[in-house]
Amino acid sequence: MKKINKKQKALAAIISCVFFWGFSFVSTKIALDVFPPMSLGMLRFAMALVFLYFIKLKLAPEEKLRLKDIPMLFTAGLFGVTLYFFFENNGISLVSASEASIAISTIPALLMITEWVSVKISGFKKERTSHNGMGNEKPVGAPLGVRRWIGCFVSIAGVWLVAGASFAVSGSILGYIYMTGAALSWVAYSFITRALFKSRSVIFIVFWQSAAGFICFIPFSIMELPNWGKAEMEVIIHLLFLGIFCSAMGHWFYVRALENLSVSVCGIFLNLIPVVTVIAGFFMLGERLSPLQLLGAALVLGGVYMAMWEKKTSPNI
Repeated sequence: MKKINKKQKALAAIISCVFFWGFSFVSTKIALDVFPPMSLGMLRFAMALVFLYFIKLKLAPEEKLRLKDIPMLFTAGLFGVTLYFFFENNGISLVSASEASIAISTIPALLMITEWVSVKISGFKKERTSHNGMGNEKPVGAPLGVRRWIGCFVSIAGVWLVAGASFAVSGSILGYIYMTGAALSWVAYSFITRALFKSRSVIFIVFWQSAAGFICFIPFSIMELPNWGKAEMEVIIHLLFLGIFCSAMGHWFYVRALENLSVSVCGIFLNLIPVVTVIAGFFMLGERLSPLQLLGAALVLGGVYMAMWEKKTSPNI
């Protein structure tokens, strides 16, 4: 029963994260009109750090930063915060929303391929150890099921349909490079973060990753200072949403989900983000949903369901 509760909490966390990030696209577009890409990242995580500090103070006041923690936390913050938002914010400014959605939809496939390779490598190492007479260890993890692979590509096809209704080709090669960099940065961040759970709490990991990312933003932000605009109340509200809900809560929920779900499943859930964005546009902006978009949303949901449909014997989902 305890294991089921952990899984349910992880699912609630990743779904909440997807909703925050699904709504973030509009806020990012608005805020980028006033703040350059790296300055926006710095301001988001400055607010996130204040929010996360009080959560950490309540949930893990006794956890102190150790010298040996710094390399992994700094690397995770660099990839998952600074580099990711450097690539994404610059990419969003150069390509259309549909192109950005499709580029980000490759993350689940990249995560699954990386996870599959890591399982094969760890299995090979264990097999060599066994052959050397050092024990009868089995490979860590299990090969990803066929259903999960199918679910991954079904969800990607769904994103193409959701984004395809408003598809516009920007022709910006640099924009495509930026979005590819964002996808690869998130893959690196997910696997580095997964390795930190052995000795640290989720809130500790997220707080210090955010701190590392914030510090890395500062030099870029100083160079962008001449390009800052005047922030009106609407922009400030969107900035608060990005900082508190998307950066602080979003990263916290994503890492909580990673603790109890596999990297590949968390990645597949990310393909729900463009679906949330389209639905938000329908209710908030009065945009119409085409039959292709509805079909795409159904495919994304179906792909996520297939990815979750694993045997009970799986070590984690």
